[in-house]
Parts: sequence; structure tokens; C-alpha cells
Amino acid sequence: MEIILKQDVQKLGFKDDVVTVKPGYGRNYLIPQGLAVLATPSAKKVLAENLKQRAHKEAKLIADAKVVAEALKAIEIKIAVKAGGDKLFGSVTNQDLAEVFAKNGQEIDRKFIASGVIKRLGKYAATVRLHRDVIVEVDYEVIAEQE
Repeated sequence: MEIILKQDVQKLGFKDDVVTVKPGYGRNYLIPQGLAVLATPSAKKVLAENLKQRAHKEAKLIADAKVVAEALKAIEIKIAVKAGGDKLFGSVTNQDLAEVFAKNGQEIDRKFIASGVIKRLGKYAATVRLHRDVIVEVDYEVIAEQE
């Protein structure tokens, strides 16, 4: 079953992508939730026209995302957490990285940050998706909090 996505769906595709899914997934979940529409020939024509009109706006979005990517690479990130030896009391997650970015003036939703769950001190890398075409890798360090 071919559908056109109306929103980004994780592990499936981005907004305005034409994707093929199993009929039950499309009919019972994606379409009723408002995440997709059926990809009829007329809907595909409308989509093509909309994409053509939106192409120059998309170029500006990509340029803005690249500027933000450079700003993120320039930030030196050190996250101080309570630790006993090498192990952390708790963990460092995407939410913690999103808060650090917000303190540095870059509002990024935690859904677009992929770092995993960190439970030890050390240096790590996180992947931040700013746009479907702009993905940046940010290095950060988890250090012990000084009391």
C-alpha cells in the first residue's frame, strides 16, 4: 500500500515522502492518526506541485540548519553529574543534552538527538538531526560533579 506521509514518522520516513507500508499499518494506524494519506494519482500530482513550489523555501531551511550545525560543533560540552568512581548515579540521556543546547541558545527537541543512555564517565558522541539532509555529530564529555 502506497501512502504519502503528512508528518515525520520515526523509522518510516519524512513529511511528504511516498512510502510503501503493509495495508494494515496504513489503514489501521497511519491514516486514522492523521499521519498519512492514501497515495492516489491525484494526491501524487498535488504533492509534486507543492514540492516544486516549496523547493526554494527548503533551500533556506537547509542553509539555516547548516548554520546551527556549525554552532553546535563549536560548543564544548561537559556534563557534570554525580558519580561514584567511574559509574554514574543515574544516567545521561538525550534530555540532558537538549538542556545543555538550550543553555547555549540552541533549542533542539530531544527527539532529534541520538546518544543512547550513558552510565559511565568519559567522552561520547551524539548525533543531532537538524533537517532530513543535515545531520551533525556532536562530541561531549561526561565528568564527575565537584562537591
